Amino acid sequence: MIVIAHLSDPHLDGTDVPRDRLRRVTAYLREFSTPVDVVLVSGDLADHGLPAEYAELAAELPTDVPVLVLPGNHDVSAPLRAGLAGFVDAAGDGHPVHQVRDVAGARFVLVDSTVPDEDHGLLSKESLAWLDGVLREPFDGPIFVAMHHPPLVMHHPVMDQWLLFEQPALEAVLAGKPITAILTGHVHNPVATTFAGHPVLGAPGIRSTVPLPFEPAPASGTIVDTDAAPGLALHIYYPGEPLQTFYRFP
Repeated sequence: MIVIAHLSDPHLDGTDVPRDRLRRVTAYLREFSTPVDVVLVSGDLADHGLPAEYAELAAELPTDVPVLVLPGNHDVSAPLRAGLAGFVDAAGDGHPVHQVRDVAGARFVLVDSTVPDEDHGLLSKESLAWLDGVLREPFDGPIFVAMHHPPLVMHHPVMDQWLLFEQPALEAVLAGKPITAILTGHVHNPVATTFAGHPVLGAPGIRSTVPLPFEPAPASGTIVDTDAAPGLALHIYYPGEPLQTFYRFP
């Protein structure tokens, strides 16, 4: 059995509220009778991409289990690499921050879907070629592809401006590959859908939730509900069985 604690979008900015919301989730994980095998944080680690924000996150992340991180549209590559050097293993020194990490018998292909200074996602031809090559490598175990931007259309008048562009090119790379699931963040919602024949599982937002257009509007007067409980996904892999996902809101 492999247990993945999937967190996303803490948006740490040096203030108490996002830090306390992240601590609600990490405190919950510390209460497990058996630790999870890996923690994945799928982007928007910092709110402004500042060095101090990554130092803050490094101090808050668990130290007793492997932790994987990848960038979101609020992150900036150079300070992320510097401030989270103990959590990042990526070639180069700038953008993109692609990684391949083998943890607990599983392979995590961490794809940087961000575009510098933009909020939407996009994978360049070079990134798609890198991803295709990695997924063609033989690996005896489950393979998870993780990226910040989900390959879906949310049908939200604001969020759909910032989703993953040019999805057919990604679909062509992923189709037929031995992928257990695609793990995402960005939309601040638990999501379960499919893409290119694979499950897509999005983690809830830690910092906030984004209600769908037909749901009650947030009291904040913005698109985000900052009063909704922070959440996480628990992905549980049993060899020979379908992946199971449970959502928790501690």
